[in-house]
Parts: sequence; C-alpha cells; structure tokens
Amino acid sequence: MVFVLDRQKKPLMPCSEKRARQLLERGRAVIHQMAPFTIRLKDRAAAESAFQPLRVKFDPGSKTTGVAILLEGAKGPKVLFFGEIVHKAGIKAKLDARRALRRGRRHRKTRYRKPRFQNRKRKDGWLPPSLEARVDQTLHALAKLRKFAPITDLSVEHVKFDTQKLQNAEISGVEYQQSTLQGYEVREYLLAKWGHRCAYCGATDVPLQVEHIAPKSRGGTDRVSNLTLACEPCNLTKNNETAAEFGHPDIQVQARKPLKDAAMMNATRWRLYEQLKATGLPVEGGSGGRTKKQRLDHGFPKEHYFDALCVGESAPDRFTRLPASVQIWTAKGRGNRQLCGTDAYGFPIRHRSRQKVHFGFQTGDLVRAVVPKGKYAGTHTGRVLVRANGRFDISSHGQRVAQGISYKHCRILQRNEGWHYEKKPVSA
Repeated sequence: MVFVLDRQKKPLMPCSEKRARQLLERGRAVIHQMAPFTIRLKDRAAAESAFQPLRVKFDPGSKTTGVAILLEGAKGPKVLFFGEIVHKAGIKAKLDARRALRRGRRHRKTRYRKPRFQNRKRKDGWLPPSLEARVDQTLHALAKLRKFAPITDLSVEHVKFDTQKLQNAEISGVEYQQSTLQGYEVREYLLAKWGHRCAYCGATDVPLQVEHIAPKSRGGTDRVSNLTLACEPCNLTKNNETAAEFGHPDIQVQARKPLKDAAMMNATRWRLYEQLKATGLPVEGGSGGRTKKQRLDHGFPKEHYFDALCVGESAPDRFTRLPASVQIWTAKGRGNRQLCGTDAYGFPIRHRSRQKVHFGFQTGDLVRAVVPKGKYAGTHTGRVLVRANGRFDISSHGQRVAQGISYKHCRILQRNEGWHYEKKPVSA
C-alpha cells in the first residue's frame, strides 16, 4: 500500500504499489515522502475524489503495538496496511541514571538541604514517563496515519490483566486479599523456604544474605518470588549473573516471570482509550478474549498486527486480501540532550557539543551515500550517524553498513523525525 495526497497535501485513498509506479512514470504524481512512502498527485483535489471508510485498529502492547487498516469495500473487507509500533526502550534506566548523577552532585557540591519531594503533588491521572511515552507514541503514529489517509473509525483492544491469576490460576474469594507473605516477614519467609541454607552451595551456620535470582540490573524485581538466600562468597561470585548463568537453572525455575508488562498495560489502558476518543473519531473497544478467539478462527499466527486485525466486533468473517509486508515503525527520539557522558560509575569520560547539525546532516537523517572507491565502495541507504569531522556512518536494519565515509558522498532523502522505518514480510 502507498499513501496518496492531493495537490494541496490533503489525504486521499491509498493505492497499490503498481498504481503508484504508473502515476509516477506518467508524471501525474511526485514523491512526497520516502518513509512511509507517500506520493502527491498534481492533478487531483480532495473535493473531486470519492472516499471509502477506513478503520485503524490497535493492539496495544508494552513493547510493541500492532496496527492494521481495514477498508470496507464493495467486494468485501480488504486489509490495506499492517504495521508494528516498536516503543522506545530504556526510558526508566536513563531517568534513574540522571537522578543518581544529580543527587551525587548535590551531595558533593552543596550544603545539606531537607528533602522536599514529599511536598510535591502529582496531577490526577499521572503516569510514569516510561508509560506516558508509550501512549504518546501510539497517538503520534495515529496522527501520522490520519495525515496520510482519510481515517474514519478506530478500534482498540481494551484488556485488563488479573495479575493474581497469572500467578495462581486457582485463586478465588478471600485469597485475593492474602499475599505470599501472609504471617511472615521477608527474611523469615526466605529462611523457611530455603531451609536456612545457601541456595547455591548449601552452606549452613554462616551469615546469609538476601539475593536476587534475576539481578535488578538485568530486569529482575524485588518480588519475593525473585529472592533467595546466599552466603557472601556465592553472592559476590554470582555478581550480576542470573541463577541459570551461575550454574543453578533449578533455582532459576523457581523465580516467577515478572509482571511488569501486565502492570504496564493495566496502567495505560484507560489513558489510551480516553485519548483516542478525544480525537473525535468513533472508537470501538474489544476484549482480549474476543481478539484471541477471532484470530484462532481465522487461523492467523500470533503476531501483533494479526491481533490488531481481529480486535472488536468490526473484524469480518473473511478477508478478500492481506498485505504482503509489515511496516515497522520504531520510536528513536530526536537526539540526546546530555552533554556529559559518563562511565558505569558516573564519572565523566566525554563531552558532547551543543551543535547537532554538521555539514547539513543530523544523526537520524535518511540518506543515500554513493561511495566511489575504498572499502565501502557502492551505494548505501540508511540512517546516518554524524561526526564533527565530517566522517559519517550509515546504518541499515540495525547494522552499520558503512563507516567513516565523507559527508560529500551523502545525499539527504528525509530529515530525522524521531522514527525509524523498516519492512518485513508477513508471517505465514
């Protein structure tokens, strides 16, 4: 599918790749944008065109959100677009690192001040920045789709996870009010669970320390199911390895899977639904159970874009056509404002310039580089990583295909807008 705009840059109905190629060859259209690929007609206005209803369907996820665009055609429903929004990762880790640097600097360079964070109040409906970013990225993707296509309806999966049942399928009644530690303290519970011995070497009659089976630096949590007891030598030797990497996969099995993704979806589901309604378009909701049933009835594999296609009552009984490829939209951001780079311990090791644009290029721009000779001779297309000395790197599909090439060989195709676009074939 190719997005189409009229001569005043207003959205028209999308067309096929073949039709877009014909319009470009006949001179009736020009390329408006490379990614996502969009053409603009020279001889057509939106007032002179006919439109059909287009429905955008979302399957929200903690890491990836599925997107599908459905056309209710005269010969049956057609799927025009499959997509995946890959949300930006590492937001919480960067905020934690920034907070640690700020507090360390205050401790070293200022007099003591009483803590004031307890006086600060959060607004109603406040979400952590990492969760707010996921909602905003989904809304930003919708805004891009509405800019390129005449969207008339929306569908979104509105699912709630029962985190208690995810741990214990037999839970019911008053058991919801009784935690794992009912009647215990954490250390007392761990001593009883692990028999007053080190979980790794079996040592007894030695001081035991509370230890994380999956380290917090590797995504582990403070849930009691992720805690065990270890003597000091084992704890130090294990360092930031998981129990399985340390040679104890049996202990790793006892650490239950973290519920961060489920908690994230529970926290953002209403915010996303309310923001979608604020667009003014009709919004259809659908449960997770209905999505799964309709996906299984159609025989689709478990993919985010197939889940999006099967959201809600609007999912038809059959489809006349499915796309051959999926567009992957990855949120990258527009740069880094941190001027002082630090090592793992917070000590400064580099300093960045405030200047982002070098020789007319900025990191993240889509460029085509024609290198006449040398190790990287040939034509390379991808995102550019700029340097002040004019020697740039080109990356494509997550790998650097050219390094240290001159800016003179690069030609801009599209300016950085905070997103990276790729394609992949649809799963069979």
